[in-house]
Amino acid sequence: MPPSTSPVFALIDCNSFYASCERVFRPDLVRTPIVVLSNNDGCVIARSAEAKQWVKMGQPYFQVRDVLRRHGVVAFSSNYALYGDMSQRVMTVIEGMVPACEVYSIDEAFADLSGVPGDLEQLGRDIRERVLKYTGIPVGVGIAGTKTLAKLANHAAKRWAAQTGGVYDMRDPVRRDWVLKKCQASDVWGIGPRMAAHLTALNIRSAWDLAQADPWSLRKQFSVVVEKTARELSGTPCLELQAQEPPRQEICCSRMFGERVSELQPIRQAVATYVMRATQKLRAQRSLARKLRVSIRTGMFNPEEAKYASGVVVQLPYPTDDVRLLTRMALEAVDTIFRPGFRYSKAEVLLMDLCQPGEFSDDLFAPRQSPTCDRLMQVLDDINGRWGAGTMRAASVPAAPDWEMRRELMSQSFTTQFNALWRARS
Repeated sequence: MPPSTSPVFALIDCNSFYASCERVFRPDLVRTPIVVLSNNDGCVIARSAEAKQWVKMGQPYFQVRDVLRRHGVVAFSSNYALYGDMSQRVMTVIEGMVPACEVYSIDEAFADLSGVPGDLEQLGRDIRERVLKYTGIPVGVGIAGTKTLAKLANHAAKRWAAQTGGVYDMRDPVRRDWVLKKCQASDVWGIGPRMAAHLTALNIRSAWDLAQADPWSLRKQFSVVVEKTARELSGTPCLELQAQEPPRQEICCSRMFGERVSELQPIRQAVATYVMRATQKLRAQRSLARKLRVSIRTGMFNPEEAKYASGVVVQLPYPTDDVRLLTRMALEAVDTIFRPGFRYSKAEVLLMDLCQPGEFSDDLFAPRQSPTCDRLMQVLDDINGRWGAGTMRAASVPAAPDWEMRRELMSQSFTTQFNALWRARS
């Protein structure tokens, strides 16, 4: 088959990704329903297909714990180190099989198949087979002429998996229109429940209705995003592949404490820890921060607890990625907003007003980050990258803090820690 001259996109999406990661190293759970919980084992944030009949997404775990146990559903605390590493392995396999790839999220990637010769549906099946063989993660593949249609094709590949085998090529107009008529507008990428309700008021209920709607009217009534969505559904490409993720404009690190904290010292430790994590992400995208926001708060839903929340924005002396400076400024900030007599549940560090080196004008008389600091931060990242996160850290960052979030049901870090490697027994 000659290569197509029209744009062709594929969306490769991992099936029940968090639950699938847990199964890779637990083959005994291959047919067991699984749920994964949020921070502090609070709510259900991921479900295997078998578990969906017993629990809704976002339900508090304490409310459904007994029901899940009764039906043999196994619960896991979130193991983000494992999920991140497995995601990187999946994306590496995909990138080796397609001309260009955009990692859209931890479990999704768009691929540009424009000009690729041969049977693209078979290529999708080859991708699916290789990812499963090399990583143990099942994926679905949707192929279409626009990114929005590829996303919908992926939805169809999973929804009708018995017929599609997990891969669906929707470039044919007949197949495309059949899926558009079968899917609701809320199934379309970027159309959330609130927007779907607005569209229903205009008698736009299905994806087909949205594709047939007048794009200019949608733009006037809603936004250019909805207009582009309608155009993409009708087959007009409006979204290009982003081979490289643009730098974030803000970087946040925030966690709930494993238990309520009343003293200042553990909160200072938490803030220092979050600064450490946030600056690692900052340097990874080669950005500098000009402002820093630190905030703390108590629990907000217990009527018997006194409530307090406060935050402060700090203007940094110069654009920086120096964890030492940012930690010192953050600790000074938390000292000013802490109030005794409250039981705190959460702290947050937000790096703001980010810029790239060379994108800002230096003040001739203002201080600036020294080349020595740049080299020191590089050494810090190299050591932690080779020997594991936290190998080298600020003295204010504890190794095993008491306030860390609860993860009582967490699996081993099978791929990221030597002492947690998978053991095979004879």
